[in-house]
Amino acid sequence: MARKTGSHSEITGPRVRAAAQSLIARHGYAAVSMRQIAREVGVQAGALYLYTSDKQSLLFDLMRVHMEELLDAVAEVDLDGNPTEALDRFARFHITFHLDRAEAVFISYMELRNLTPENFAHIAQQRGSYEALLEGILKRGHRSGQFALPDTKLATMALIAMLTGLTTWFRDGGRLDRKEVERIYLALVHQTVTSGEIPSDIAAVRAVS
Repeated sequence: MARKTGSHSEITGPRVRAAAQSLIARHGYAAVSMRQIAREVGVQAGALYLYTSDKQSLLFDLMRVHMEELLDAVAEVDLDGNPTEALDRFARFHITFHLDRAEAVFISYMELRNLTPENFAHIAQQRGSYEALLEGILKRGHRSGQFALPDTKLATMALIAMLTGLTTWFRDGGRLDRKEVERIYLALVHQTVTSGEIPSDIAAVRAVS
């Protein structure tokens, strides 16, 4: 494939990441080649190596940037004070941030198995930093008696999984809009932390939406 005029200067990180993210989210990391990514960008395959050393580095970069953006954004959210109110703010943030990044979220969870041990450890550390924010809220709520949680670590993982799961089924224009879905999920979150159990009706919400 002949290189398009000016294409060399157009091979930027955002363009390559966008193409790789879209293809990997649709077809899976193992099924996507550097040649396919180059074709999506509109350049020769060899030109991609001016930006990234290999496909593994590109996958890692997608996950790393996503987690950096998440951590930077949540740092602007007030998670102090009353645990119930802090939990509400965390849940609202998580829903809003992730619904606008469905492809990145899918890759971050489904493609972890394809990272090298070193890259996996880096992403796991970033995810641990984010999860620690929620667990901190749950621990405060448990100590104050506002939350009934026998295991805050397990509750943290369960709540994040429940909230992140929105990205797998929610579509704008469906029966429920974002505000209504947010309202329902916030109620489910609070039901979970006060009862200590994951509500079974989360499946019903997904089924009818």
